[in-house]
Amino acid sequence: MFVDTAIVQVVAGRGGNGALNFRHEKFIDMGGPDGGDGGRGGDVVFEASSNVNTLSDFRVQQELKAEDGQSGGKQKKHGRAGDDIIVKVPVGTLVLNDGVPVADLVTHGQQIIIAKGGDGGFGNAHFKSSTRQAPRVFELGEAGDEFEAKLELKLLADVGLVGFPNAGKSTLLSVITKARPEIADYEFTTLSPNLGVADIDDSSLLIADIPGLIEGASEGKGLGDAFLRHIERTSVVLHLIDAYTEDPAEAYAKIRHELEKYSKTVAALPEVIALTKVEGLDKDVIAMQRESLQTVVPKNAVIFAISSVAHIGTTDLLRELLKVVKTVRKAKEDAEAVEEETGIPVIQLNDTELLAAWSIEKDGKEYIVHGDKIEKFARRTEVTNVHAMNRLRDIMRKIGITHELIRQGAKSTSPIHIGKLTLTLVEQ
Repeated sequence: MFVDTAIVQVVAGRGGNGALNFRHEKFIDMGGPDGGDGGRGGDVVFEASSNVNTLSDFRVQQELKAEDGQSGGKQKKHGRAGDDIIVKVPVGTLVLNDGVPVADLVTHGQQIIIAKGGDGGFGNAHFKSSTRQAPRVFELGEAGDEFEAKLELKLLADVGLVGFPNAGKSTLLSVITKARPEIADYEFTTLSPNLGVADIDDSSLLIADIPGLIEGASEGKGLGDAFLRHIERTSVVLHLIDAYTEDPAEAYAKIRHELEKYSKTVAALPEVIALTKVEGLDKDVIAMQRESLQTVVPKNAVIFAISSVAHIGTTDLLRELLKVVKTVRKAKEDAEAVEEETGIPVIQLNDTELLAAWSIEKDGKEYIVHGDKIEKFARRTEVTNVHAMNRLRDIMRKIGITHELIRQGAKSTSPIHIGKLTLTLVEQ
């Protein structure tokens, strides 16, 4: 079953907690802290595979969860890191989080971390110093990334076939490639996209047969709306029109209208036009149909007259398609080279500076502290451990947050929110 959309919950592993432990052995006084660190949580990794061609598995497996890290132990033993989960998806899979793309897997073997595992917490052995011989501080492991991911499969093809149902798309694909789509003399024979490779001269073209469009497809009518996304990645659109159509110009215009309503990107793709099923038509009739199309197609557009079953004009058509695909590829390579050579440097904070940045928002008598680094410390603080809470206050003081809070009017009992944690400036 071909499925090209799915929604899954991705859950990276939680980091293990650090251990609070002191060495207790016979004949060893004041053994000191020996609590080990927690292990890191596993990542959720997607891998593009050409051996997978549908998202149907995700209709059953709707949660993808990596392993949690293990907690630290005594004798400074670190917890084991959680195993990553590697999920194979079809080449051409786009991953979105709340409508925002987070990964686009377009080459076989490509791996992208979709959700990162949480860091493990430090054990109390980590906090020992010359002035702090018996620290009772340890950290909690952080939760891993978690979100609802929408997966969209967009076929990667050089050529996308479009046209009304029964325009001859599947027949053409079956003749010029080894693909074997269902073919019959009724509309909507093709219920899912088909791919085939057409060999021409010393090259080849990957061609996608998109299920037949109808008027109103961009608004959800028929089947076309569900599969138009598969045209987006193609280099060229091959628009097929049945030569027996009463008004080929009108047929062409209706499909063009649907493409334009669906996406400006799709509408702007290079296009090649072909009249199909010409094997039984008089040359004058073919010429008349061509003249009709010339009134609506772009200027200088070449209109091919082909017959798939009689192998008329298919070789010339493939050569034209190959020519356009090579032109598109060259233009893309040139554009990428220019961008690389003339790219304007962007002034931005490095990772260290971004982590250190923080800000304070006042809300009535309460204060909200924002900042990646301080929020990370807050997430790893055990709120029931007074030593851990005082350590967080000490960090706030050292990086200047406490000073700024006091400058903005915070008192010793003022509620201060850092992420989901709430505390006061002074232990109560």
